[in-house]
Amino acid sequence: MGASDKIKHTAEKVSGQAKEAVGKATDDEQKVAEGKAEQSGADLKQAAENVKDAFKN
Repeated sequence: MGASDKIKHTAEKVSGQAKEAVGKATDDEQKVAEGKAEQSGADLKQAAENVKDAFKN
């Protein structure tokens, strides 16, 4: 996985965490769900990159 991809996935995860925190603070269930979805998406992308890297070696 390239460094830029890793940074992008980490930024997406952090963005999701922030969105979830704002949703919890404002009692906005939709924001909480969106934040969790962003985090899950970032985790899946990172896992896919890890699998690709494993097969390259």
